[in-house]
Amino acid sequence: MSRFRSLWQASINATKRAFAWNFEDLMPPRENIIFSFNSKDELKRWHLYSDSEYGGLSLASLEIKEGDSGLNGIFSGKLSLDVAEGSPWRMKRSGFCGMRSKKFDGFIDLDAYDTITMKLRGDGRSYISTIYTDNWINSPGKQEDNSWQAFVLSPKDEWNEIKIPLDRYLPTWRGNVINAKLEMNPARIVGMSLSVNAEGGVPGAKSGPGDFKLEIDYIKALRT
Repeated sequence: MSRFRSLWQASINATKRAFAWNFEDLMPPRENIIFSFNSKDELKRWHLYSDSEYGGLSLASLEIKEGDSGLNGIFSGKLSLDVAEGSPWRMKRSGFCGMRSKKFDGFIDLDAYDTITMKLRGDGRSYISTIYTDNWINSPGKQEDNSWQAFVLSPKDEWNEIKIPLDRYLPTWRGNVINAKLEMNPARIVGMSLSVNAEGGVPGAKSGPGDFKLEIDYIKALRT
C-alpha cells in the first residue's frame, strides 16, 4: 500500500508540474518590444506631421544617431505660433509637431499587457503619447482611428524609463478628451505617436515656442 501511495503521489506531482509548465509556456513574454530605435531602418516605420500642413511654421525631424548609449532616435525641431502669410487655412491653433507610426500590417494585440514603457531623454517639455485603435467609438466604418492619449514628461537631459498604465490613456477626439467612460481595446492597436505642443501639458513643464528635442531608445509593452 505504501508503494502504491508513493507512486500515486508521484503521478499527481508530475501532473501538477506539467500543468504549471504548460500554463507558463502559453503565457506571452513579460515584455513586448514594439519599437526599437537602434537601427536606421526604424525611420521607415514613421512619418512626421506638424502645423505646417495647415499653414503653420513649425518644423520637425526624426533621426537615428549615435549617442552615449549607442544608436537612438532623436525627435526634434522648432515650434512656432506663427502662421504663413496668405495661408488659406483658418487655423485655431498652431505650434505642434508629431511623429506617428505608419499603419501596422493588421493589428498589434496587446491584450495580455497592461503598461506602455518608453526609455526617453527629454528637454523639459511635456510630450503626448497616443495609441490608435480600430475605429468603433467616434464614427464606425470611417477611416479615422480612435485615439487614446497620455502626457509624458521625462526629466531634462536624463535617460528615464517612463511607465504608463494602459488605463491611464484617455479617449480623445481631435485633441479633446471625450467626456464619457470608455475602455480601450488593446487587442486592436493600429498605430502609435509622440507629439509636442507649444502650449499646454503638465504643470511645471517647459512650454511656448522654440526648440524641442526628445531622444528615444525604445517603446515596449509590459505585463506587470
